[in-house]
Amino acid sequence: MLHTAQRGRMLHAPCFWVDPRAPGVLGAVGMLTLVLCSCSGQPASIPGHLPTSPSQEHKAGLVFIHMDSSLYSLPCSPKEMEVADPTYRWVREKADPQSLLVTEEGHLLFQHFQASDSGNYSCTISYMDHGLPVLQTFHYSIFGYHMPGGLEILLLFQSKLCEDEWTKRFLWDLHENLKQLETEQHCKLQFTTSSCFPSLNNPSDEFIIQVQLEVSFFGPNWDEHCKSQHVEIVTDCYRKTIQHNFEQVWLALTKFFKEHKSFHVTGAGISGIIFTNEFISFMETKHCNMGYGQTKQLQRCLDCCIVCPPGTFSPPKSLQCSSCPIGTYSTTYGVTFCTPCKDDMTTQVPGASSMSECVTERTEQAVSIIHRIPLLLLIILPPLLAINFLFILSSCYWFQQEYWMPSPTASKRAGISRVTEMVTKFFRMPREGPKPGSPAADDNNTSLLDTSHLDTSTSQGSDEEHTHGAPSPPSTPNFAALTNEGPAVLELEDSRNAP
Repeated sequence: MLHTAQRGRMLHAPCFWVDPRAPGVLGAVGMLTLVLCSCSGQPASIPGHLPTSPSQEHKAGLVFIHMDSSLYSLPCSPKEMEVADPTYRWVREKADPQSLLVTEEGHLLFQHFQASDSGNYSCTISYMDHGLPVLQTFHYSIFGYHMPGGLEILLLFQSKLCEDEWTKRFLWDLHENLKQLETEQHCKLQFTTSSCFPSLNNPSDEFIIQVQLEVSFFGPNWDEHCKSQHVEIVTDCYRKTIQHNFEQVWLALTKFFKEHKSFHVTGAGISGIIFTNEFISFMETKHCNMGYGQTKQLQRCLDCCIVCPPGTFSPPKSLQCSSCPIGTYSTTYGVTFCTPCKDDMTTQVPGASSMSECVTERTEQAVSIIHRIPLLLLIILPPLLAINFLFILSSCYWFQQEYWMPSPTASKRAGISRVTEMVTKFFRMPREGPKPGSPAADDNNTSLLDTSHLDTSTSQGSDEEHTHGAPSPPSTPNFAALTNEGPAVLELEDSRNAP
C-alpha cells in the first residue's frame, strides 16, 4: 500500500509538431522537426492524435459503498487508460490526503467503510503524451449505504437485587459471553436500554431486569462471499447474505440462552448475584441506522438507506434524512443530531451545512427584511399600477371634455365663421346683412350685441370727410361676436351725419 504512487522518467525538450504533409515551406519545416526529434532520442513518428488540452476535468459521478464493507477498491479512472508511467494523486475535500490508501495502480482502498468516509474525492492522473505533460482529473461523490434489516431482542432476567452497579456488571459479563457468537455469525450486538422493576409474584424480594438488544448483520467479514465487481450481482448477493445471517443469528441466540439459563455475578462484599433468564423474544426490523435515510438515490436498491449529507440528520429508528432546524447545522455525513449555533446566533434557513452560516440575531433580522423586499414590491406594485391606469383614463376623459366640440354641427359652424371673418378682414369687403323684414332681421332686434368696439379710426375718418364736404365712402362693416347659440350677425353702422 502506498499513500501516493509516483513514477517518472527523464523529460526531454518538447517538440512542436508541424504537419510534414503540408505543401511548400510548412511541409519542409515538418520534416525537419521529425529529424531533430529523432536525433534527440524521442520517437520520430507522426503524431496521430495530440491532446487537445494539457489539463482536463471529468465528472465521474456517484459511487455507493455498502457500510462495513470489508474492502472496496475504487480506480482512478472509470475507464481503463493505457498510458506510460502514470502518476496518481487522490485528494478528499476538506481532509488530509495522507490518510488515504492508494495502490500502485491508482486504486483508492476503503476498509470497513463508515458513514464518515463519505464525501467528495478527486483523482488526478498525470503522464507524458508525445513529449507534452497531460493531467486528467476525475471527480467522485462517494456515499455510504446499507441494506435495511436488523434484529431486536427483548430479554427478561430475574434477580434478588435492583441496583445500577450490579446491573452494569451483569450486562458487561453477558456481552463478554456473546463475543464469540458475534465472531461466528459475522454480526454486531449492542445493548440499547435496560431497566429494573419489582416482580409481580414477589415484589419485596424479587426484581425483573429488562434488557433490549440490537443485532446488526454487518459484522466483521459479513460480505466475504460477495466479491463480484458487478454492482447488480453484488446487490443481490448482499440481500441473500443478510437474509441468511438473520436466520443464523436467530438460531444461535436461541441456542445460547437455552444453554446459559443463569448468570452468576460476583463482587466485593457480596458472595454473588444470580440473574436467571425468564423470557426472550425476537423482532425483525426494517428501519435505517442512525445517520442514514431512504433518499432513493440508489436506483438498484430504492429501499436502501443512504447516508445523510451535511445539513441533514437522522435520529435513531428513522427512515428519512431531515434538514437541520433553524439555529443548528451539521458539517459531516451521517450525523444523528445537528450542532446548535453559539449563543445569540442562528441560521437564516433550515439545512445549514457550515458553522459560518450561523449569524447574529440582528444580522438575521436585516437579511430577513432584505429577503422580504421582493414580496413587498409584489404586493405594492399592482395597486400602484392600477392607480396610474385609472389616472391616465381620467386624464384622457377630461381632455376630451375640455378641448373637443360637443357635436359635429357646432364644430362645422365655428369653422365656417372663422374662415369668413378672416377673408373679410383680409379684403376689407363688406358683407350684406339680412334684409329688413326678414326673420333674421327681426331676430337681430333682440340679439344684437354691443358694437361699442367699432373701429375708431373709421369713425374719425368719416367725420373729417364730412367736415370738408367730400363725399363719404361706403360704411365699414362691423362684425358682431360669434356665439354657439346662433349664426354670425353683421351690423352696419351709418357713418353719415344726420342733416
